[in-house]
Amino acid sequence: MSGSGRSLLEYSSFIGKYYNQCRPSTGRTETVAAVQAPGRDSQLAVATGRQEAVELVHDEGMRQLSLIGVPSSAGSYAAGQDQAPAALRDAGLIQALNDTGLAVRDQGDLPEQIWRPDRQRPFAQNAGQVTACLQELADRLGPLLADGDTVLVLGGNCTIALAVIAGLRRLNAGPPGLLYVDRHFDLNTPESTTDGALDWMGLAHAFALADTVDALAEAFGYRPLLEPTQVACLGVDADWATAWEREQADLLELQVTSGTALAADPRGSAMTALSVLPPGPLAVHVDVDVLDFTDAPLAESTDGRNTGPTLDQLAQALLVAAGDPRMRALSIGELNPTRSAGEPGAIPRFVGMLAATLSVTAASHG
Repeated sequence: MSGSGRSLLEYSSFIGKYYNQCRPSTGRTETVAAVQAPGRDSQLAVATGRQEAVELVHDEGMRQLSLIGVPSSAGSYAAGQDQAPAALRDAGLIQALNDTGLAVRDQGDLPEQIWRPDRQRPFAQNAGQVTACLQELADRLGPLLADGDTVLVLGGNCTIALAVIAGLRRLNAGPPGLLYVDRHFDLNTPESTTDGALDWMGLAHAFALADTVDALAEAFGYRPLLEPTQVACLGVDADWATAWEREQADLLELQVTSGTALAADPRGSAMTALSVLPPGPLAVHVDVDVLDFTDAPLAESTDGRNTGPTLDQLAQALLVAAGDPRMRALSIGELNPTRSAGEPGAIPRFVGMLAATLSVTAASHG
């Protein structure tokens, strides 16, 4: 279905329906409400609890959305993230996306990879599996992006962002930009940390920093895959970074917005981060560990309790990104479904936020 007959008022109602109905009762006062902008029938205003609005111009028609799962924990600390694509589908993601009027093409999943200890290469564990998976993902994404689809990639861990950028580079539409929403810099290397998990080394390999794994840094035929000016980091907690990461972030002169700033002003933080990115196609990557784990127990890492943005606040930032005409891809990493076993509404709530975000992308970028 093209969805061209769906008005922005209907998208507004969708956001309220799918996002707010899944909100738990926490006693917090912030809300995400979708309202029609006064006197502007052709626009959508997404209001925060302070009644600030983000206005997005509607073009008739919408892109198709292709969805692909990457059920891999090979580059993670342990198994768990490999279950995320299935959990999101089971929570009604496809139906929620279809209900926006999107033309959803479910491309299925890549082969499953489950983490196991790599004792032959303990400081860059399962690097061969990770590299092969990302190369396959980039090959799958390339034709979909060339067809004009927006893509939603369900990880898995944060290394999937490299394959998304590789797919966007193959469009030859100018240098792509990456809005990297993560509590971590992901600038570690096998020499800067002893845990051997590639999931917080992704950007180091994209920038081809010293001591990275050559096969991964060169996996897509570009070295480096990204320049620092193509990346804006949103939601970082520098206290969680290694000394190496903090040093590299300074040397690279990365655009960095803290998790505290993101929580305080989601809309403004997102606009500032987006403003420094190049005019080429845009990818947004979300590591769910950016979230306050108490508000949304979704992430593999459980350390983010009572710090960082709530899911409401993240939604406000992502709705700004979704309205950016450069937006072509959204990827999700580090979601471990076992973390929310005691709060079964957490994943459906996250699904509602994803569908609301992508509905705005569809309405804004026909």
